[in-house]
Amino acid sequence: MNEPTIKEIREASERIKPFVHLTPVLTCSSLNQMCKMELFFKCENFQKAGAFKIRGAANAVFALGVKEASRGVATHSSGNHAAALALAARWRGIKAYVVMPENAPHVKRDAVAHYGAEIMVCKPTLEAREQGLRKVLDVTGAAFIHPYNDYRVISGQGTAALELCEEIPGLDIVMAPVGGGGLLSGTAIAVSTISPQTLIIAAEPQRADDAYRSFHLGRLIPANNPDTIADGLRTSLGDLTFPIIRRYVKDIFTVSEEAIVKAMCYIWERMKIIVEPSAAVPLGALLTKRTGLSGKRIGVILSGGNVDLANLPWIH
Repeated sequence: MNEPTIKEIREASERIKPFVHLTPVLTCSSLNQMCKMELFFKCENFQKAGAFKIRGAANAVFALGVKEASRGVATHSSGNHAAALALAARWRGIKAYVVMPENAPHVKRDAVAHYGAEIMVCKPTLEAREQGLRKVLDVTGAAFIHPYNDYRVISGQGTAALELCEEIPGLDIVMAPVGGGGLLSGTAIAVSTISPQTLIIAAEPQRADDAYRSFHLGRLIPANNPDTIADGLRTSLGDLTFPIIRRYVKDIFTVSEEAIVKAMCYIWERMKIIVEPSAAVPLGALLTKRTGLSGKRIGVILSGGNVDLANLPWIH
């Protein structure tokens, strides 16, 4: 498959429409005042399975041919993609096999089990995840759906930004968090086509800054077991997502752990909605790196809301 265009993103939108929520775009006057900007939050924390990931997973699962789908689907994931793939597979009536690192949040592992996937637990390294996945694929013949380095997944993730730009035209900037780059690259393709004057900016934890370093050095720098509260952003960019990001993204901001927690807390307190740490990273960037952004109209993709309520970061 060739690199996705807005055509593939629009096709994905039609394909997944019967299954996913058209999530709301919310505003918050107190956060606008704090940032001195006009913010529009695309609330993927209200999405099916609690995160944007269901968009890419559903697009990939329902794009499979009947014969390929009959053997099921498999992936490795720390949580949100795993849950999304399990749910999409259940909708299609096929099996899902998921390799999960042992340090994945319990709330995410429980969700994957709830949606009916078979879970294999592994050590929390990319090598262990890939090794576990190879065993599963060898035994089952399932179709591998990568969490982000898959054009079908990228096209599906781009549908969130498509909806945002259609609902709120004329944005100056659209911001998304970046881990593996599926959401960011899909967002970048959608926004740059629908609203060419809109800048695309990513936000990433300082403790997991492989995308920032790759972006500025012009070559892929893999993450080295990063330790950040934003568990959804611990993965490295892929060889499919990186070229898209280099072409369309204006900049990547890095954010301290303290700023991530503070932003997450503000969203809970001021907006009265639940988001996970990864989703708070863009607001953390806007609260700490405001130079030249004052007065701008900024769309922010709140990527998910799957939180372990027994382990909140502001409770010590």
